[in-house]
Amino acid sequence: MIVLLVNGSPHEKGCTFTALNEIAVTLRQEDVETEFFWIGDSAVPGCMDCGYCRKNGACVYDDPVNRFLKIARQVDGFVFGSPVHFASTSGTITSFMDRAFYSSHWDGHDCFYLKPTTAVVSARRGGATAALDRLNKYFAYAQMLVISSRYWNMVHGTNPDEVLQDLEGLQVMRILGRNMAWFLRCKEAAVKMGVQPPKKEERVMTNFIR
Repeated sequence: MIVLLVNGSPHEKGCTFTALNEIAVTLRQEDVETEFFWIGDSAVPGCMDCGYCRKNGACVYDDPVNRFLKIARQVDGFVFGSPVHFASTSGTITSFMDRAFYSSHWDGHDCFYLKPTTAVVSARRGGATAALDRLNKYFAYAQMLVISSRYWNMVHGTNPDEVLQDLEGLQVMRILGRNMAWFLRCKEAAVKMGVQPPKKEERVMTNFIR
C-alpha cells in the first residue's frame, strides 16, 4: 500500500512539508509506504476549459499535473497539503487541483475513485478551516473517501521549528496517519473477501434552465 503526499507549498521543506512528514512517519510505522510529490515553485497555469483533456486524456500543459496523474494511478491513497494564503489554499495548488481533478475524468484510469484521501493546511494564524473546505470539495467531486482526525487538519507556525512546537497540530497529523492506515487495511480486507464496489451510473449533467 502506498500513500502519495502532495506538497502544494512553494517551499519544498517548509511548514506544509513538516505537517505532511508527520503523517508520513506515522504511515511508515503502520507499514504503509509513502511517496512525496512537490508541485514546485514555478507557476502552474489554471484550467482554460480548452477541451484538450476530453479528447486526449491528458492536460494540454505538460507540467506537474500530467506527471502527478501518472503516479496517481499507481497509489492507494492521498494526502494533499497547502499553506494558507489569504484564508484559502495557495494559488499553485488551486490551479493544480482544478486541472488534475477535471482532466482525470478523461484519462480512463479512475485514479481517484473510491480511494482514501485527506487534506492538511499550515497557517501562521487564521484562515485554515476555509482552506480545508476548499480542498475537500475536490474529493467529493471525485467520489473519494475522506479520512478525518480528531480535529481540523491544521498546523500553525511561521517556520518548521514553530510547527514542531504545535503539539496539538502534530498529534492531529499522527492520528490522521493512523486512521488512513487503518482504512487502507479495511479496504484491502474487503477486496480479499470479495466485497464489490458500488454500482456506477452514467454521469448526468444538467444546469438550472433545463
